[in-house]
Amino acid sequence: ENIRRVGEVAKLFVEAGTLTICCFISPFEAERELVRSLVGEGEFLEIFVDTPLAVCEARDPKGLYARARAGQIPNFTGVSSPYERPQTPDLLLDTTRHAPEQLAQQVVDLITQKGLIQPS
Repeated sequence: ENIRRVGEVAKLFVEAGTLTICCFISPFEAERELVRSLVGEGEFLEIFVDTPLAVCEARDPKGLYARARAGQIPNFTGVSSPYERPQTPDLLLDTTRHAPEQLAQQVVDLITQKGLIQPS
């Protein structure tokens, strides 16, 4: 339900002509397809931030993964709830091979290439 709500809000911004970038954990393909259908083709780019589970756990400053593994957080994506990898994302960002600045530039390059922003 949260993903649908975010999609509805994003749709309002897109309809107002605003470049809208949303970042959230969306573990199920059906949810991602729902948002794609809400926003409309050509207005939705799927960017998959690919980070192995072990790296997510190592980078977890709040200890959420440890709590999930201890059974304190049910339905935790990647631990007790599945994550369905996107089959054909518009962009795949490998966080184990590139610095955050390089990954951000890849996003800028994609939205520039798609004509959503002007080249700088």
